[in-house]
Amino acid sequence: MRILKIAPSILSADFSRLGEEIRRVEEAGADLIHFDVMDGHFVPNLSIGLPVLESIRRVTRIPIDVHLMIEEPQRYVEGFVRAGANLVSVHIEVCSEPRAMAALIRRRGAKASLAVNPETSLAPVLEVADAFDMILVMSVHPGFGGQGFIPESIGKLEAVRRELDRRGLQKIDLEVDGGIKLDNAAAVSAAGANVLVSGSGIFDHDDYRRVIAEMRQPGGSAGTAA
Repeated sequence: MRILKIAPSILSADFSRLGEEIRRVEEAGADLIHFDVMDGHFVPNLSIGLPVLESIRRVTRIPIDVHLMIEEPQRYVEGFVRAGANLVSVHIEVCSEPRAMAALIRRRGAKASLAVNPETSLAPVLEVADAFDMILVMSVHPGFGGQGFIPESIGKLEAVRRELDRRGLQKIDLEVDGGIKLDNAAAVSAAGANVLVSGSGIFDHDDYRRVIAEMRQPGGSAGTAA
């Protein structure tokens, strides 16, 4: 049985009191902090970078899950790991040598994750899945928070988990990111995801502890994914 992990995405937090927001979700039971990096090229938006990561590293003890939605991620991996990333996700769409990228991230001291956009085939991801610690399936088009969940993502999650299990790679985490809320947490968990990224699905609520607890136990799963 896989432990279900909840990763609040801080892009939806109140940045005027970011440190307090991070402490609140940590105290509420979050397993990771999801940190989105956008460069305005790979995705049509800009977001946060190294100085913010360094700042939040000082206020939390839980792992920081850095999602690089950028071109040329190999240029920035070392800086983000040094600034506090425990796990780094890079996109298959901009990664010509994914096995080498996974090795680079690990040499720098973090776990390696490979992300895939909704319109991208799973074939190149599954081919190199054994080189990574986690696969990240995007369930929205990356670049902006608050988008609706793409229903076809369920089938994609099922396909990834089925292949990982077939190859004896059950220890690889399967993360889903985009539009994750209380009303679909059970479905993505049942499809095989065991790391749920949620931004507005958590930060739009007043009681972070309650919503994280409910996400962790979708459909009464008691915190496990089959």
